[in-house]
Amino acid sequence: MNFDPDQIKFDECGLVPAIVQDARTREVLTLAYMNAESLRLTVQSGETWFWSRSRSELWHKGVTSGHTQRVVEIRQDCDSDALMIVIEPAGPACHTGKRSCFYRNVAGAEIDEPPIEDSSDLGSVLNNLYEVVESRRKERPAGSYTTYLFDQGLDKILKKIGEEASETIIAAKNEEKEPLVAESADLLYHLLVLLAGRGILLDDLKVELTSRRRKSRQAE
Repeated sequence: MNFDPDQIKFDECGLVPAIVQDARTREVLTLAYMNAESLRLTVQSGETWFWSRSRSELWHKGVTSGHTQRVVEIRQDCDSDALMIVIEPAGPACHTGKRSCFYRNVAGAEIDEPPIEDSSDLGSVLNNLYEVVESRRKERPAGSYTTYLFDQGLDKILKKIGEEASETIIAAKNEEKEPLVAESADLLYHLLVLLAGRGILLDDLKVELTSRRRKSRQAE
């Protein structure tokens, strides 16, 4: 994905506000700031990077906590002086452990965070995700990590699958459940990108798995 920092109107400090939004729930998670370098790193890595105004340094969200944010899409507003980063979070966005930084009202009282409800079964979730991936392959919207993968080509996608497979193996060696779940989800997402890129539908996998199950039953 090509990135032209001249499109963005950074302020006199070289910064632009970035609103971070959950791709699934559409909840606003935080407001941070980016400079040209952190925006470039975000586009390049597919995970959020910001500029810390208090520490005057770049910071990669989740690099220590593990609560990274995978970029789905980057949008600029009508004046090109603010960004919206649509992400898939691997944990809380707020350093307090809250899902969103906006967990208090103007009086300072905490607002109860309603649980995220999703009655969809795994099959529906995978079908929806595949449809999103396929639409990115066809439309190539700017700022999308999936667009970036397709633009880079098959070798890049295969490299990412190898990296995610290795990280899944490493996570499986630990006792904690959450890292393995997160890495498995990353691996599955990149596998869906590969399947869409090669024109393989989820129904093709369904046919193959059904055939294997049928043969297994016949052999029992």
